[in-house]
Amino acid sequence: MTLDEALSRATVDVPDAGAVFFGLSRNGSYEAAKRGDFDTIRMGKRIVVPVAPIAAKLGLKTTFQTRDA
Repeated sequence: MTLDEALSRATVDVPDAGAVFFGLSRNGSYEAAKRGDFDTIRMGKRIVVPVAPIAAKLGLKTTFQTRDA
């Protein structure tokens, strides 16, 4: 996944977030998430990372579009 692809999504998987935003390996990404180094959302057994908080901390802008209800 590229940085532009990540910024166009509301959430990404833990390994993608770690790799794209911080240059971490898969295991390093999960360890960082476990420590609370970046926000995560647990949905059942799946863990995802909201992109907006990371982008804001790094001074990046997200490009994802919200849908109107």
